[in-house]
Amino acid sequence: MKSRLFVCMLALFAVVAASCGSDDPVVEASDVPQRIVSLNPTATEMLFAIGAGDQVVAVDQFSYYPAEAPVTDLSGFDPNIEAIAGFEPDLVVTDFTLEGLEVIGISNHAVPAATNLDEIYAQIEQLGAITGHVGEAAELVLQMQTAIDAVLVSLPARETPLTYYHELDNTLFSVTSSTFIGYVYDLFGLVNIADPADADGSAYGYPQLNEEFIITANPDIVFLADTICCGQTAETAAARPGWDQLSAVQNGNVVELNDDIVSRWGPRIVDFIEAVGIAVNELETAPAN
Repeated sequence: MKSRLFVCMLALFAVVAASCGSDDPVVEASDVPQRIVSLNPTATEMLFAIGAGDQVVAVDQFSYYPAEAPVTDLSGFDPNIEAIAGFEPDLVVTDFTLEGLEVIGISNHAVPAATNLDEIYAQIEQLGAITGHVGEAAELVLQMQTAIDAVLVSLPARETPLTYYHELDNTLFSVTSSTFIGYVYDLFGLVNIADPADADGSAYGYPQLNEEFIITANPDIVFLADTICCGQTAETAAARPGWDQLSAVQNGNVVELNDDIVSRWGPRIVDFIEAVGIAVNELETAPAN
């Protein structure tokens, strides 16, 4: 009973917040968009998660989740106004404001890359307000918050923080704590070995490391976010020259992640956080090096 009441309160808050503090006020029922084109894979996931999937008539080539998303050859990186207009949308969702849509009478809503969880929740609620799914958006946010809180409160107390290496591809590009991915790891109190490699910010949070750097840093956990793009696994990582010296390899603490889930900040961010939580908790029982 309390949970349902809380969801209703969240829904009411979303309406007020959207109409008072957002660039996208709650629309009247008659103005709810019925033909949506999404050129942002994360926004596509959000739209379907809040129940607006039936209103989506086309998505870009990389919006292949969920499976029922109507994938086309539209590009979110190099949008073609004429091609977009061919789907007769009344709303186009992008990751940046797309010039030219308003001129031909098509609304545009931008969903830029989030930097923290609160921004993710706000984006979901804004899409709920725009598409007529305020209650569903509020309920999704509550579910995400509950799941994430459950992971974070389960963490074991540690006197010495764990170190980690996050791999973007098999050429050893990584991320620092200044990125959204690094922010997720910060929630767990983990220390990023890549931070010193971009201390001046010249790599914009995405430095390319080398084998010697990683082996010298000897991270407690290795996260592979290149299992899809580059076919990397715990086994292929262990076979790299010198990697048999890593504590993470010796103790079985090489974690395989789904590239897409890690690179998007939508509802599946919960899966990413849960995967990190499992890795941190299971490290407690790993054999000593």
